[in-house]
Amino acid sequence: MKLEPIIQSLLDTDLYKFNMDQVIFHKHTDLTGEYYFRCRSEGIVFTPEMLAEINAQIDHLCTLRFTHEELDYLRSIRFIKSDYVEFLRLWRPIRDYVETGLSPEGELFIVVRGPLFSAMQFEIFLLEIVNEVYFRMKFDYAKLLASAEERLDAKIRAFREGKYTFNFAEFGCRRRLSREWQDVVVRRLATETNNCVGTSNVYLAMKYNLTPIGTYAHEYVQMYQGIDSIPLAYTNHYALTDWYDEYKGDNGTALTDTITTDLFLLDFNRSMVNNFTGVRHDSGDPYEWGDKIIAHYKSYGVDPRTKLLLFSDSLDFDRAQALYDYFKDRAKVSFGIGTFCSNDTCEKALNIVIKLQTVNGRPVAKLSDAPGKAMCRDEEYLEYLKRSVVFRLNREK
Repeated sequence: MKLEPIIQSLLDTDLYKFNMDQVIFHKHTDLTGEYYFRCRSEGIVFTPEMLAEINAQIDHLCTLRFTHEELDYLRSIRFIKSDYVEFLRLWRPIRDYVETGLSPEGELFIVVRGPLFSAMQFEIFLLEIVNEVYFRMKFDYAKLLASAEERLDAKIRAFREGKYTFNFAEFGCRRRLSREWQDVVVRRLATETNNCVGTSNVYLAMKYNLTPIGTYAHEYVQMYQGIDSIPLAYTNHYALTDWYDEYKGDNGTALTDTITTDLFLLDFNRSMVNNFTGVRHDSGDPYEWGDKIIAHYKSYGVDPRTKLLLFSDSLDFDRAQALYDYFKDRAKVSFGIGTFCSNDTCEKALNIVIKLQTVNGRPVAKLSDAPGKAMCRDEEYLEYLKRSVVFRLNREK
């Protein structure tokens, strides 16, 4: 079974890839990294035929270049700078950076190695490829599509009838059913409801004249763990400082949980509270997190109603509505909803990730606020990072 090209534009990725890459381009071009694929879903088997198709799709990805229209669109985004766009005019995905394989048991192996400013761009493309290949080759795609359409219809009705009243952005690139289905989802949510404020998919934002949404991911904070001169427990400080220096308060929603929210708040001082428009939740109890963030704003005399709480952790629309009802009078509230937008079918979606695991040859890790989401190939380093976090918390709180 040979599929048509899945990635047809280098804008078919999440905005935060460009945001993070611009900081790396301006400040950290000396960093190299390794990204590893992991399927968290139990019992998933990839076949040799799936691997062959994945490799063919990666080959095609590496023939693509940014078009003049795409580069002009990036220039139109207020905080994307002209020198970075000129770099993207020259940039291309390099096939030699990506290695794939399959275990005898059908476990898929993917690793990306290369300069961080280039290697990091592969993540979303590879996840889009793996997901679409798996679902098209494993299942009756027409049946999946019919169930997805039925469920999307129900969601849109729920917005029109007032069951759902919150605003959200579509965050569905990494685990979407297919390129064509994400296109349908974004178009219909944007035109048939008044609640979809944008999408993380830069190509679809350009296509449908929507706001591209996104700031940064865990890998951005993780990369500072690979810089020798930076103490591990202070990586949030350096990440926040570099981000503000690059964007001057624009593009300012900070992710809190890379090495725990408690540690993040030590560095989210009065200056950062004022400089960033809000914060994003991606692990742990969202109610406890929101209450903690609101209390932190109040401790600096800041009205939380002027700041954004953005929730993005495995949300469905019912969970989002409950969170909105709880926080709506206490802060600005919005949501990034991914899989439940782009891959809600009669079959369970895959839980697949590609995570940064080394920088300049040193292990790096995400701790998060939920122990099950930690991912590190070096257990000794992971324990050392945890001890570093605890030491600073005990010393400074």
